[in-house]
Formats: sequence, C-alpha cells, structure tokens
Amino acid sequence: MATLIQNPRSNLTENQVETPADKKIWTDAEFMALNRDGHRYEIVNGELIDMGNSGAKHGYVCSILMIFLGGYVHIQKLGAMFDSSTAFKMKSGNKRSPDVSFMAKERLQGLDELPDGFLEGAPDLAVEILSPSNTVAEIHDKIVEYFENGARLVWVIHPKEQYVLVYRSSQEPDRLLKSVNSLDGEEIVPGFTLPVAELFQKLAF
Repeated sequence: MATLIQNPRSNLTENQVETPADKKIWTDAEFMALNRDGHRYEIVNGELIDMGNSGAKHGYVCSILMIFLGGYVHIQKLGAMFDSSTAFKMKSGNKRSPDVSFMAKERLQGLDELPDGFLEGAPDLAVEILSPSNTVAEIHDKIVEYFENGARLVWVIHPKEQYVLVYRSSQEPDRLLKSVNSLDGEEIVPGFTLPVAELFQKLAF
C-alpha cells in the first residue's frame, strides 16, 4: 500500500495550509541515500511515498514478465529492462518506479554503461501490475505522467481479474486483453508476443 511519509522539515501547524513553496525539494543524492530496508519509494509532488511491499501474486507476475520480455530484449539487443527498484526522473521532479519497464537502445545511445543514479524521462514501455491497495486515481496519474515524459506504451495488468489494459496514450486504453489474447510489443519491442494466459497460470509442480 502506498503511504505518504510526513516531510520531516515541515513546521506547519494544523491550521496552516502547505503551499508549493513549503514542499521539500529532494535532490538525487538525498533520494539515493534513503534507508530502504526492504521498502521502495516514489517522490510525487515533493512528497515521499512509501510504495510498501507487494504480495506473492504481484511478484510472480512481475517475474514471469521479466523472464519472457527481459529474455527477448536481451537476446535481440533491443535496449534495457528495469525492475521496480528503478526510479525514473520526471520533468516535474517526480520520481516514478514502474513495476517493470523497458527503455529502447536509441534512448541509451552514447552510454557505455548505465548510471548509478536516475534516467531522465519515462521508459518507452512502463508496466504497472495492480495490487489490492492501488486506486484508480493513483494509476491514472502515473499513466498521464509516463506519457508526458516520453513513454510510448503502458500495460496495466490486473492479476485478480486476469486482464491487461494497453495504453498508447493517457486518454483511455486502446485495448483490453484477456487470457485468450496475446500481448504485442508493437514497434516499441518489435517481434515480441506473449500469450496473456502465461501471466496468470496456476501453479502446477
């Protein structure tokens, strides 16, 4: 569950209203130096948000997608994959961390290796895997910001209801995919396809 962390520098009384000038400006160094202790954070509108820990089903879907999509990207040398511990720096100063993300090699030209810090802008493909604690407003705000910062494709995966929403813009989803359909990397991850059912398989050991 995403939790707002109180700004330790705020001296406002209960009758005062916080203005944009009161919000803490987080430097990259401060954000990198946070004691994670198993947590992951985002910065949204100057506030530190504890994204909490996700359940087993959420982590399993993330792993399946990283195996199939990540393996394909690696073999085809299309770019770089990132997990949910990776924060991307938005134009607003927000730092967003999709559950799974891909940045095309064209965006990484000139880099011999990835930086220890943050990449500028949203990834080309951002994937959000819904947890029970996620709200519609929270996910909508993320999608809007991803596209404002260079994303070209967003997948929103709903493990409980077993469907995927495909966004090509922040306006509305272009497609709703069910277990009989397949994910398509389109021109962002050319040649990649994955049956949606692979994400929601029951355990069979």
